Amino acid sequence: MIAYPDTSFLCAFYRKQANSPQAAAHFAQMPEALHVSSPLLFEFRQSVRWQTFLHQKDRSKGYDKPTALAALSKLQLEIASGALVVVPVEWADVVSIAERLSAQYTWTEGYRGFDVLHVATALHLGASEFLTFDGKQKQLAQAEGLLLPL
Repeated sequence: MIAYPDTSFLCAFYRKQANSPQAAAHFAQMPEALHVSSPLLFEFRQSVRWQTFLHQKDRSKGYDKPTALAALSKLQLEIASGALVVVPVEWADVVSIAERLSAQYTWTEGYRGFDVLHVATALHLGASEFLTFDGKQKQLAQAEGLLLPL
């Protein structure tokens, strides 16, 4: 596997954002399907649902349900077509790597749990690239030797 994304990449790819053209261009030139894990998919889907909840409470936040449903539908189509591949992971190994990353970096850099898990998953799967638009997560991935093509 060459590349593993985080949620910010999926959000940019499945919903129009400032980074969407960059995500689409990278996705289009990838030599293989984009590999994702079930927790990454959960976090993306949860984020989409959360944005809709926020929008329902305050129209200046998040986005409407049709936009959310379109993003979720596009994701499912990409999985069904094989453009995205849900890869199995050994969660004991991922958690072990995540524990190491957390102990090494979170005390001084303040990483969130899912950010650490995404980088740990990429390392576990042997990815050479980490796809993210999250500056903080870029720092962690780079510290662990992952290439950052975006």
